[in-house]
Amino acid sequence: MSVTNRYRDAWEGFWRDAPEEPGSVIWDAEPALTAERHLALFRPHLADDRLPLVDLGCGNGTQTRFLADRFPHVLGVDLSAAAVDLARRGDGARRAGFAQLDATDPAAVRELHERLGDANVYVRGVIHQSEPADRGPVAEAVAVLLGGRGRGFVVELAEAAKGVLARLAQNPAGPPPKLRPVLSHGLAPAEVADEAFTDILRAAGLGVLASGDMPLLTTEFTPDGARIELPAHWVVVGADGRRPGLS
Repeated sequence: MSVTNRYRDAWEGFWRDAPEEPGSVIWDAEPALTAERHLALFRPHLADDRLPLVDLGCGNGTQTRFLADRFPHVLGVDLSAAAVDLARRGDGARRAGFAQLDATDPAAVRELHERLGDANVYVRGVIHQSEPADRGPVAEAVAVLLGGRGRGFVVELAEAAKGVLARLAQNPAGPPPKLRPVLSHGLAPAEVADEAFTDILRAAGLGVLASGDMPLLTTEFTPDGARIELPAHWVVVGADGRRPGLS
């Protein structure tokens, strides 16, 4: 199984057209507002912070580079080759590694786990932007990469974020500039119902160790200068004793 060509093409087009300037993508907020806050929630639950850390859905690598300064071995992976190229160009110090990965490809995920061993995994906003048939396989990929010792931090937009984005998109003046590329490339954020979020993770053989709510901060602002924040949920997960169902 792998993602549909339409979905892959949508992400390739988005990242191919994305500017390289920091903060030009709507979710590319500086790490002090994103990964740094998430790490404060994640680190207390790590069984072993010496394990490799995989940034699953790394995009242009902004958060990956931050994490690479705090863990001994960090690998950013993304479905989009254009995103991986952008991430590599942005990492002049070669702090992190980057590679293309289709997280719904079981063989590719298993091969990565065999190469790295058990890993800790950071996932920010991947499941909610996946097509329905791909959400379970993405969660299963997290389970495989964690193995028995890794821990995962997964943060996804809450169902309420869809209403926020819809109101922004329907503004008489048009959508905010940084939201327009998301819509024009056919990407559909905030499509996972709140009650389904943890169900998807548990079905993949993941146990929830901690959870909470924390908005995802964007790089876009309202006309009055307020930063746009989107409701989001986070969880820390680990193996629950069952083998995940990748096959």
